[in-house]
Amino acid sequence: MTTATTRRHERRISPVFLAILAVMAVTGWAAWTDFAASPGLAVFLFVTSAWVVSLCLHEYAHARTALHGGDITVGAKGYLTLNPLAYTHALLSIVLPVLFVIMGGIGLPGGAVFIEQGRIRGRWKHSLISAAGPLANVLFALVCTAPFWLGALDGVPLTFQFALAFLAFLQVTAALLNLLPVPGLDGYGVVEPWLSYKVKRQVEPYAPYGFFIVIALLFVPAVNAAFFDAIDALMRSLGVPEATRYCGSQLFRFWQETPELCQV
Repeated sequence: MTTATTRRHERRISPVFLAILAVMAVTGWAAWTDFAASPGLAVFLFVTSAWVVSLCLHEYAHARTALHGGDITVGAKGYLTLNPLAYTHALLSIVLPVLFVIMGGIGLPGGAVFIEQGRIRGRWKHSLISAAGPLANVLFALVCTAPFWLGALDGVPLTFQFALAFLAFLQVTAALLNLLPVPGLDGYGVVEPWLSYKVKRQVEPYAPYGFFIVIALLFVPAVNAAFFDAIDALMRSLGVPEATRYCGSQLFRFWQETPELCQV
């Protein structure tokens, strides 16, 4: 299945997405050049806008993969325009994840595009559609951390390094959370096609609550510690020092006093 099954206007990039992309570019430049009066404000606007861009790419990856898998209705629903306002659950897809980031939390996986599953033939296609979103976050994280694991930080201002590190942290947390095989998350969507009909019927009533159960479990100290230990290990494997990510999160909270370690 190709994009020939969709109309041109259904694939035209949304002005809303382009505006968010422009904010990301301008504030990224401000963080790089220290043009802004407050480096923290530049980091805040850059990370927040880049995070929304990544959420759009996450949902686009689901929709584009579904299109090639056989669901030609995704174009008419506006999912291929990268418009965050087109998502079926804007509150879960955009608002809540952004609020969690602003609160200094984690990269929260969001709710989604609506895929007409009956149009998809083959278990592998169903699994790939679910996996496409988190894989977009993984690719975004690799791009953000490329200067670190390539050893190409010469000339990169500290403020921008901090911003990239925190943005990568959000991408890694979103990918890891979303790949959990919990009903309601993409990880469960990957394994669901391979489960028996009986198991799927038993799990189905819990699907609307899986997302909230995962968030609640993160407030359990032992679970929280294990989760963030895994995140820190992944960040270190990508060459990002914990102190750099920490400073990024502190600068992001520009309304708070920046620790001396992170002042630039």
